[in-house]
Amino acid sequence: GTYFNQKKKKEGTCVTQLWLQLICYQIQNHFSPFLTNSPTIPSTHFTQLSFLNPLDHQHQPHSSGRPNVKLNIKKKNPWLDPFDDGEDPEMEYGSLFADGKQEEDPRPPDNPDNPYGFLKFPKGYNVEIASLALKVRGDVRRCCCVISGGVYENLLFFPAIQLIKDRYPGVQIDILASARGKQVYELNKNVRWANVYDPDDEFPEPAEYTDMIGVLQGRYYDMILSTKLAGLGHAAFLFMTTARDRVSYIYPNVNAAGAGLLLSETFTPDSLNLSDGGYNMYHQMVDWLGRPFRSVPRQLLPPLKISLSRKLKDFVEAKYKKAGAEKGKYVVIHGIKSDSEASMQSRGDPDSLLPIELWGEISEAIRGVRPVFVIPHEKERENVEEVIGEDTSIVFITTPGQLAALINDSIGVIATNTAAIQLANARQKPSIALFCSAEKANIFVPNPEEKRCTSISSKTGKLVDIDVDAVKNAVQYFNVALAFA
Repeated sequence: GTYFNQKKKKEGTCVTQLWLQLICYQIQNHFSPFLTNSPTIPSTHFTQLSFLNPLDHQHQPHSSGRPNVKLNIKKKNPWLDPFDDGEDPEMEYGSLFADGKQEEDPRPPDNPDNPYGFLKFPKGYNVEIASLALKVRGDVRRCCCVISGGVYENLLFFPAIQLIKDRYPGVQIDILASARGKQVYELNKNVRWANVYDPDDEFPEPAEYTDMIGVLQGRYYDMILSTKLAGLGHAAFLFMTTARDRVSYIYPNVNAAGAGLLLSETFTPDSLNLSDGGYNMYHQMVDWLGRPFRSVPRQLLPPLKISLSRKLKDFVEAKYKKAGAEKGKYVVIHGIKSDSEASMQSRGDPDSLLPIELWGEISEAIRGVRPVFVIPHEKERENVEEVIGEDTSIVFITTPGQLAALINDSIGVIATNTAAIQLANARQKPSIALFCSAEKANIFVPNPEEKRCTSISSKTGKLVDIDVDAVKNAVQYFNVALAFA
């Protein structure tokens, strides 16, 4: 017995040594640029080590004794799988695994007479139906999007949702957003479920946190996307959902340390506020989602579109008729200064509301149509009636769906940089947009001519100093355009 125990112990020691040698060989291959002092390393394939000074992306001088060693940003993280050397160049892929986009799963009809409902299984996860290409090609049957921000930020994510639907036919898309952001998704027919969970809450309730992780685990997502800047904590939240692909933005500074180990793909924004990018704030994630793959070409980003239900249209129509407006004979005015959370501002442009006194001067130039003032809170009604007049058309609206229905029945929009401008562009309505600076105008409304939008910006960088006479002149041209609309 002692002889056999010693023999097994020696065999186990040999196997352990072999494994250690193999791991050391893999690590040496992955990190050979760091372990050599040869100055012949091509510097064009690498970039500066970002963790040495994350906020300074300029080249720093190096000592003469050290080579200029750089690391490729998009190189696959070797810590995730040290044995993964990438795709095999000699592998021959058949049409089942390579050609074309994914196909929608065949699904037998549900049996209404079955009391147990055993056929109600999720698509893509039944052994008898799911194809092997589901894993080999990286098909996405279920996707979850965690969207940071409010109404404006969620609305600008609509083109990315449509891109995912076009790139992965048959995919089911769910949303996690704040209470304000969730309201936007009544305008999106591509979203299956929208759950309230504020990703920007730094200290969530433990019960709510663990419950949401359990909900996401039970939905068996293939891919989860997040627009919140992730550190180690948020990356752990995405990792615990057990999704196959975990894609997220990360902090552009030292707070991102450790997040890359738990994520499949990461994007580093230019600033701590992703909304500073304006209309194309998600360009890095969109570029990755639409990437070409073998015989599948690059998926182009579609324009911003929304859908309105008949029930919503009828509800809003009753509202503006009660205020004295008629369908197709009024202009929507949005962006009255208020402390209400329903103002639908962007976090990238906090200076985007005008006092009612300036709106009163602008509304005097409107001729032939009736201005309809949108207020985010009932307490603003008295201020509008006091400045504009008792017979003013005032509509109290707090949700983006009702605002979109109101814009849909109008002949145009005059607004500051709020969600009303983007909703007008989505419904192809002419608009006049007021911005605090020309830079914000170019960022949030690129190519305004194509969107039938007239941008007017303040010269001082403050929206309150905007040239009212210039706005009035634009309204005159606006009136002529509306006459032919």
